[in-house]
Formats: sequence, C-alpha cells, structure tokens
Amino acid sequence: MYILMVVVFVLGYLAIALEHPIKIDKAASALLIGAITWTIFALGADVILEGSPQLAEYLHEYGLLNNGETTTPLHYVTHELSHHISEIAEILFFLLGAMTIVELIDAHEGFALITDRINTTSKTKLMWILCLLTFFLSAALDNLTTAIVMSALLKKLVKNKEDLWLYAGMIILSANAGGAWSPIGDVTTIMLWIGGQVTAANIVLKLLLPSLTCLIVPLVVLSFRMKGDVERKLGMVEREHLEDRTTPLEQKTVLFLGVGALLFVPVFKTVTHLPPFMGILLGLGVLWTVTEIMHRSKNKSDKTKLSVIGVLQKIDTPSVLFFLGILAAVGSLQSAGHLTVLAKFLEESIGDMYAINMVIGVLSSIVDNVPLVAGAMGMYDLLPEGAAAIAGTAYPVDHSFWEFLAYCAGTGGSILIIGSAAGVAVMGILSVDFIWYLKKISWLAFIGYVSGAAVFILSDLFLH
Repeated sequence: MYILMVVVFVLGYLAIALEHPIKIDKAASALLIGAITWTIFALGADVILEGSPQLAEYLHEYGLLNNGETTTPLHYVTHELSHHISEIAEILFFLLGAMTIVELIDAHEGFALITDRINTTSKTKLMWILCLLTFFLSAALDNLTTAIVMSALLKKLVKNKEDLWLYAGMIILSANAGGAWSPIGDVTTIMLWIGGQVTAANIVLKLLLPSLTCLIVPLVVLSFRMKGDVERKLGMVEREHLEDRTTPLEQKTVLFLGVGALLFVPVFKTVTHLPPFMGILLGLGVLWTVTEIMHRSKNKSDKTKLSVIGVLQKIDTPSVLFFLGILAAVGSLQSAGHLTVLAKFLEESIGDMYAINMVIGVLSSIVDNVPLVAGAMGMYDLLPEGAAAIAGTAYPVDHSFWEFLAYCAGTGGSILIIGSAAGVAVMGILSVDFIWYLKKISWLAFIGYVSGAAVFILSDLFLH
C-alpha cells in the first residue's frame, strides 16, 4: 500500500505531463491521483502507519492511546485529510479571489492603461521589461498573484501562441525568483519568516543578488536567441472602434482599486495575522460593491458584462480543480510519511548543507515545495539567535541553511511548470503545454537556478 501510493502519484504525474498526446485534461488526472492516493491511504492505514512517527505524534498530541483498535489509524487519516483540505481551501479561495479581481480589471480594459504604455515591439526589449516588472512586483505582492496579473497582461500584449508561451514561461521564472527574496513573496519564505528561522531584513539582504542572478542569466541567454518583433494585439487606436461600455474614469478606478486590493493583502496579513485569503476576499468585496454602484444606471446587458457575476463565468475552473488534485495528492504523501523518509534520506546520504538545499530545490519542481520546506523545518531544530550551529542537528536564526532553503525552494519550482503555484496558475490561464515548457523553458530555469545558487554559496563562503 505504501509503495502503491507512490506508483499512483508517478503514473498520474506522467498523465499530466502527457496531457496533449493522451488527450486527457490535466485536471482530470490531478483529481484522480488526489482521490486515489487518499483512498489507498485510508484502506491501508494500519499497514502504512505501522510504527509511524506521525501517528505516534498524533496520538500524543490528542491524548489517545494506541490500544490496537483498527480505527485509530483511520482517525489519523481523516484528521490529516481535514488539515490538508483546510490549507488547500485557503490557497484556492485566494486564487479565486485574485483571478476574479484580475478578470474584473480586464473587463473594464484597465490593463490597457499599462499595455498601451509599453510601446516596444522588440521581442528582446519586451521580454526584459515584463520580466523585471514581474520580478519586483512579485516581491511586493507574491509570486502567485503576480503570475495571474501578468498572464492577463500577456493576453493583451502578445498574439502569436508560441511567443505567448515563451513570455509566459519567463514570467513564471521571474515571479518565483522575485518571490524568493521577499519575506512575503513566496509561501515558503513566509513559512520561514513566521516560523522565526529568518528575519525580513536579512532575507532581503542575502537573497536579492542570487534571486536577481537566477533571472538575469536566463534573460541574457534568451536575448541572444530571440530575434524580430512581437505580433501585438489590438492597440489603443484600433480599440476605439470597439463598443465602449466604460469611461476612462471607470477604467482607472477599477484598475487602481484592483491593484490596491492585491497590494493590501500582505498589509492585511501583517496587521490582523489572518490568512491571506481573507484579505483578498475583503478587497474583492469592496471592488464588487464599488462596481455595482458604478454601473447601477446602465442597461442590464452592459452591467452584467462589467460585474463580478459576469466575470465569474470567465474564471478558469479546471485550473482550480487541477490545483486541488495536485495539492491533495502531495498532502497524502506528506501524511503517510513519504516526504519524511525523503528528508531523512537526504540528510543521511548527502549531509552537506548546500547540497541538501540544492536537491530540495530540484525536488520542489516535482513535489510541492511547501511540505518539503515543512519537512526541512521539522528535520532541523531552531537555535536561539546568535547561537552556534550544530551540524546536521540545528541552526540559529538567519543561518545560511535557512536562507539558502528559502532560495532553493522558491526558485527550484520553476524547473517544471507544475512545480510552483505561479506555474500552475499560468499553465491554466494561458493553456501552456507541459512538454513544451519542459523543452523550451526548463533548461533556462535550471541554469538560472544553479547560477543564483553559485552566487549565494560564493558570497556566503566569502563573507564567512
């Protein structure tokens, strides 16, 4: 049963990768592996959890006794499922809220205020502008939100599908690199920041240069390969002939309120300590109310197209379900102990601090980086600030291990398109093919990942 869970996950992963050849939507494959792995876990709980440290911890935490009853392991499975579903729901609600805000801005042609100011048609110049914008925006928002916003911009800027996918791939790389050096830019960095492993100022200071290198190196390589001009979509002059349902004031109001709502999320989280999805729902509620008042005197047809009710029909639901299935499947492997075994194997077989984090980064492109980072945080204790590190056992606050873990887990997910939340979102919104990404972008992401890691290691050794 234990091995069977891994087999199902691998087969499902292959089905997702071969989505187009086998003509089965990736969301269907993801939902199947999510449901089947948990079913196997429930049916084989007695065998899978025999001698499991996770089960022992659960029994101790809730004051339960392992009296041999077959229901005890099943109680653990249902408890873990509820725990993972609550975490997944937070991510999905955030994703739905952010996607709705972006679609509402798009319905009001708000992004035209940005796209019409990007006048260059050079493929290379446009790539640099969009990637650097994404890099710094993802540090202020987060990589998932930024990827959603930039995907909407790309749909307005680029017409040719091959060019669109190439820009989309680099947007994923830029968003993940930008999120790694900010304490609020990536969920794994947030975990380390909230957990006390790193401080905000230090993570910015130590990871800005490696993260920037992770982006710049692929951009430089790509600059020598890209030639010609990009085929743009409708410009401002041509759009004047389209039906105009909004005024310039409404266009600007929705854009600034929408972007403001997205920027408000990290502030809301810092002040209230509530999950980010509550902040995004608050922002969506405000924007919904404003647009209802704004369009209340318009005819029903125009009002519907410009309202939240209307744009909800454009939300990519299959992508949300795909995200649900993938995270559920990874959660089952985490609860069954597969990822704990992996973490211990890395410690025993590799040992070197830098090498372990490099491997974790590569693995995060296959398995969600959140449980990998959680496993690493559980594998090593946190010493008081200023204490000396104990190799293989514990590290103090702002130690290089924690900082490098943030970099590797944040940027390594770019190697495969489904290795990060940003990649999953872009894959769904722009229908980027898994195999195409593997051929065209993965090698660029890998050389960027290794280059940034080299910069971190060299600077860390030099400073010490």
